[in-house]
Amino acid sequence: MSKLDLTEQTLERLSALKSVDDDAKVANELRVHLSSRSNLVIAKAAQIARERGSTGLLQELTGAFHKLMKDPQRLDKRCAALTEIALTLYEMDYQDSDVYLKGMQHVQVEGSFGPPVDVAAALRGICAQGLVRTPHAGALAEVVTLLVDPEVPTRVGAVRALATNGGEAGALVLRLKALMGDADVEVTAECFSGLLASGDHNALEFVVTYVDADGPQISEAAILALGGSRLPKAIDVLKDKLERTVQRPLRKTLLLALATSRDEGAINFLVSLIESTRAEAASDVISALALHKNSERVRNEVNAAIRRRGDGALVEAFRREFGE
Repeated sequence: MSKLDLTEQTLERLSALKSVDDDAKVANELRVHLSSRSNLVIAKAAQIARERGSTGLLQELTGAFHKLMKDPQRLDKRCAALTEIALTLYEMDYQDSDVYLKGMQHVQVEGSFGPPVDVAAALRGICAQGLVRTPHAGALAEVVTLLVDPEVPTRVGAVRALATNGGEAGALVLRLKALMGDADVEVTAECFSGLLASGDHNALEFVVTYVDADGPQISEAAILALGGSRLPKAIDVLKDKLERTVQRPLRKTLLLALATSRDEGAINFLVSLIESTRAEAASDVISALALHKNSERVRNEVNAAIRRRGDGALVEAFRREFGE
């Protein structure tokens, strides 16, 4: 049997462990596979350990991490195992900073169909989030350096680390990062979301200033972050912006943000628009509300609003978006 076939069989065996109820039996099997010579097998074992919350495997997980780090370019192609192990340790609230520090410093450039790719970018971002949970004295200083990392996933991970465990200092750094901007709007969007979730009392007012930004991408990022925050005052801002907006693409973003908020008042407002706004706009509202198509209440209210309006095109839009 070829090495590839053996690896495939092992991965299938690991997948089958998800349905096994005996935690001790699963842990024993995972313990063996975490010492595998295949990085794909190690990655799969780490993933299952994370899904099952197998905290008894912390020693094996860290052992595999350090072993792979001895020669990651050869032992862990695509950084598959290191990334899964780091994510598992993070979700298990592992407190030793050594793993995270090593992961934050790791760069692994590999060939691809295009230019070479740094496959350790996500690993650095995950380790940044893990480090700030540890007692490591210089955690924030270490994480801040990743805000200027060349790779987007790393910068996003650093932003999330500062937002969730950076306290007041972390929030101030995120504010500065948002003010300075980033080459990728995803990073700025993460700053907005992080600030809104950080507990910073002035965060809402700060993010609102970007709703009317000249750059449409920044404006949309702020709008979606406000919707995701689920803050009551954010709903009022979004409704006001919708009333002032005529461009359809931006209106669709606002509708999606209101639907994403899952706020009952916002949902009721959107349902009311189905009857009161022009047909094209009403169709966009239905598309936004399709986010809640599994909610019987929302489905019934949307359907009732469409029936009261009596527009055949909107009936078809409902069937298309809600699956009826």
